[in-house]
Amino acid sequence: MKFKDYYAALEVPRDADADRIKKAYRRLARKYHPDVSSETGAENRFKEIAEAYETLRDPEKRAAYDALGQRRAGEDMQPPPDWREHFGGGDFAGFDQAELADLLAALAARHGGQAASPRAGRDYDVRAALSLEDAHSGTQMELRLDRPEGPQTLQITVPAGVTNGQKLRLRGKGGKGVRGGPDGDIYVHLELLPHPRYRVDGKDLYFDLPLAPWEAALGAEVRVPTVDGEVMLTVPPGSHSGRKLRLRGRGLGGGTARGDLYAVVHIEVPGTLTPREKELFEMLASESRFDARSNLEARKA
Repeated sequence: MKFKDYYAALEVPRDADADRIKKAYRRLARKYHPDVSSETGAENRFKEIAEAYETLRDPEKRAAYDALGQRRAGEDMQPPPDWREHFGGGDFAGFDQAELADLLAALAARHGGQAASPRAGRDYDVRAALSLEDAHSGTQMELRLDRPEGPQTLQITVPAGVTNGQKLRLRGKGGKGVRGGPDGDIYVHLELLPHPRYRVDGKDLYFDLPLAPWEAALGAEVRVPTVDGEVMLTVPPGSHSGRKLRLRGRGLGGGTARGDLYAVVHIEVPGTLTPREKELFEMLASESRFDARSNLEARKA
């Protein structure tokens, strides 16, 4: 059996605490996940990281690992004197086929006095990105989960109206329980992809609504997009830039739990004017008593 340096795999010192080990695992798992990484050998590196974390996150397994002493990665290992108790006897050649993780699990059970106790299976966390439209209406997704024992493909149902950062729990889909213990769970962390039109705040949506100066001043009926199709929006007279016009119940979700849609007014002016348009604006400038900067001094004070 070859020794594996789990601390080196996670790039942490041997005295690292549990929180530092967890942070290192998350950082490296994101970097080397086969679905997103372009690094050479990413899949094998990811498996090494997962195996190392599986051992060092468990206090009993970590204690058994540390008891093996500090060795070089790849160094040949001799079994402990009582290894036959845990692997069914036989000679050392048979033990050679066991994995280091299997040895540590057996030793941890012995040291913890839990050889006959049930143990729950491992929980897994996986991230899933989806479009705003799929979050609104619900969808079916296929996810790939990398486990120390091999990859797994999952088909999951995402309900309508999920929000960014929401967590879905798949009961009993995680690691297998030991000695009658319950199977673990899988937690799917949902992430909404950026949308070209909408900004998302929980179940509420925001988008910029361009208006001509006369539409903002006089009011208007304008057609605006929603996640369910276009609707007519009434723009009140005197709407200023930055004003939020609310369309109740036009955000994400369904039923009474649905969010709202906000149209944020942005007043646009023509880049070029025809002679008649210029004449009309000049007439307005000469006739109007409106002073756009009248409250500057009040703001300054």
